[in-house]
Amino acid sequence: MYLPIPLVTPVMMKLILGIESSCDETGIAIYHTDRGLLAHALHTQIAMHNEYGGVVPELASRDHIHRILPLIRSVSAEAGCRLQELDAIAYTKGPGLSGALLVGASIACSLAYSLGIPAIGVHHLEGHLLSPLLSEPDLDFPFIALLVSGGHTQLMQVSGVGNYLLLGETLDDAAGEAFDKSAKLLGLGYPGGPELANLAVEGRPGHFHLPRPMQHSGDLDFSFSGLKTAVLTLTRQHTLDRQTRADIAHAAQEAIVEVLVTKSLAALKQSGMKRLVVAGGVGANQRLRSQLNEAAQKRGFHVFYPALEFCTDNGAMIAYAAARRLQGQDAVTDFRFNVRPRWDLQEINYSG
Repeated sequence: MYLPIPLVTPVMMKLILGIESSCDETGIAIYHTDRGLLAHALHTQIAMHNEYGGVVPELASRDHIHRILPLIRSVSAEAGCRLQELDAIAYTKGPGLSGALLVGASIACSLAYSLGIPAIGVHHLEGHLLSPLLSEPDLDFPFIALLVSGGHTQLMQVSGVGNYLLLGETLDDAAGEAFDKSAKLLGLGYPGGPELANLAVEGRPGHFHLPRPMQHSGDLDFSFSGLKTAVLTLTRQHTLDRQTRADIAHAAQEAIVEVLVTKSLAALKQSGMKRLVVAGGVGANQRLRSQLNEAAQKRGFHVFYPALEFCTDNGAMIAYAAARRLQGQDAVTDFRFNVRPRWDLQEINYSG
């Protein structure tokens, strides 16, 4: 079988196309290392998956096939550049749904091969981790990062790009899963997290109290499966009129947020750092932001978030992560691609 000769490109790259297709959103962006983000677009599959109450992997993959190329054309036109001007193409290599990842990887590597430029596989969580720097370019390392994206809840010590130390993570359900599963128990739509947060505004504080699993465990790990069980118990014990559902939603959100804030403060104290970065979809939660902002004001640390449009999956964070990774390094690709549905973030640590 013919295998392309590996391509080694000295880092003179300026213009990077980013492709994100790890789950149920197709994200495309073009990032310039001097001029910043030139254009980006996102297609969400929420309406399609809502009928099934969650993501259907096969449907997600098929939709990515239909969306990626039209979005690339649209974003290129908005950025005012031709594909022939690109210096590299970045794509999400993992973690995520294998079929969805393969769609993005195959298109990125095929296009890169045709243009004679590198294709760069990016870790999805590194994209989230660095996404606050899109709007906060002067954010200094090191910092503590609270990663709350999809099935991931982790606290990381970030000493630089590609230098990540895991401090604690969830032992079972992640915070996002706790939001979504609690929302489903309350009969809310998909995605459940934003629906639950909206309903929680109508809830009466203190009407229900739910457990805060591992809040005072003495380590930086998380657990949210017990909270989901407690929500299930409440839904079976009470008639679920709108006010009761709102009260339960409020209690669930308070429990999740309180644990996240407590563990984040513990990580800052343990490390002695004064900067906290919050990244991932749950980072858009307004209650979490308000509680962390209040704690930051009282305790004298700084907290940073991605812009709301970059909290969920997006192509901009993939293009940006590739740009930062390529600083001072040669880009190497042989256009043979593989994806990593399961991929530990610490495996990508590198010096540079």
